[in-house]
Amino acid sequence: MAKTISEQYIPGVCNIGPAEMAKRRQAGFVGVLTTVILAITLVSVGASRTWRLTIFIPVFAAAIGYLQNAFHFCVGFGLKGLYNVINSAGQTEDISKAEFRELDKKKAQKLSILV
Repeated sequence: MAKTISEQYIPGVCNIGPAEMAKRRQAGFVGVLTTVILAITLVSVGASRTWRLTIFIPVFAAAIGYLQNAFHFCVGFGLKGLYNVINSAGQTEDISKAEFRELDKKKAQKLSILV
């Protein structure tokens, strides 16, 4: 039996479904791939330590992508008061209850701190 939206969206816990989770996994993979390519490039051209610090950007992107997938929670959606648990990726719905938006905002802030 299929779950209803209210059974799939859990405020402060889960605000994305399978399609959005797949996007987060893909973002994590792209972040890892970019990190490896950037690291090899920076080392091979003998870039300074300052330039090597740019590796932080794709590392952060990979980490946040994989964390959002693992927690079934999108930080951006949580901060904006949106969710998407059953639609195709990119289609969102507004959260109407203020207490639900607040729970999602707190979860988004916690996930941001993890990275």
